[in-house]
Amino acid sequence: MKPRTTGSLTIDAFDARAVDIDTVGLEQLYTLSIGVGWPHRPEDWQFLRDMGHGIVVHDEIGRVLGSAMWFPHGTEFATVGMVITSPRLQTRGTAQWLMKRVLSACRGRDLRLNATRAARKLYLSLGFRTERTVFQRQGEARRSGEMPRPYERAELRRLDERDLPAVAELDAQAFGAWRLTLLAALLPQSVGFGLYRNGRLAAFALCRPFGRGHVVGPLVASNDEDAIIVIAPHIAAHEGEFLRVDTHIAEGEFSSFLARSGLAFFDTVTTMSLGGDFRDPNTRYGMQPVTFALASQALG
Repeated sequence: MKPRTTGSLTIDAFDARAVDIDTVGLEQLYTLSIGVGWPHRPEDWQFLRDMGHGIVVHDEIGRVLGSAMWFPHGTEFATVGMVITSPRLQTRGTAQWLMKRVLSACRGRDLRLNATRAARKLYLSLGFRTERTVFQRQGEARRSGEMPRPYERAELRRLDERDLPAVAELDAQAFGAWRLTLLAALLPQSVGFGLYRNGRLAAFALCRPFGRGHVVGPLVASNDEDAIIVIAPHIAAHEGEFLRVDTHIAEGEFSSFLARSGLAFFDTVTTMSLGGDFRDPNTRYGMQPVTFALASQALG
């Protein structure tokens, strides 16, 4: 059972109250994120609430003015996300107040988050260190010539629930934390492709509805060629439709393939961490799997 969070904060001439995120309506959360230009649908908010914990700040008449969430993976790690304050409160310390409550709830865990440019200074003041840029790439997907095919002794196929243990194991090797619960929830609402080599999963990519269209992620592979093979069917399936990929990869064949496929650079955020190790996918060690695309900026 999720713990309930309450508290109060005086902001200028009015009192704000912090409550558990599960106690407010999805439309209120949707209004909050749309107000700062984030694309999350009510369905996206509900999935995040199912996966994690959070608090919101509302004013005396019940308007939601801020939020912050955390997503535990195992007992020692969590990602932090959906830290939003309305324009009315962005210069009044509300985000810092929310983050201190998150840090208290996550005490003893290593943390990772993706910071907007406006929020980076706040996270630095709380002890987070800068790791790597995340490139938000999106656009109308298009085929870039002939779709790549698996090479000899490799098989590309649709994933189903029987593949979950292999997907979770490969993801853990790349991400550095065991995310079985998250992946078990993502798989039923996603179309997934896995590349098997000699009977072992070598790469996979999930694609699900999100925001303005669909998002690809997580995508795990040990090299650009495998990453391209597992994302190519999603590009083809959504040709002419809005598609998004959040990736730390800025150069190389995978990045070039995204560009040819209509997914242009749109925005950036910065991955930051507090404790623990960040596994930079731009640094490769042999066949070590790395995360080519995030599940989302909130989930990592």
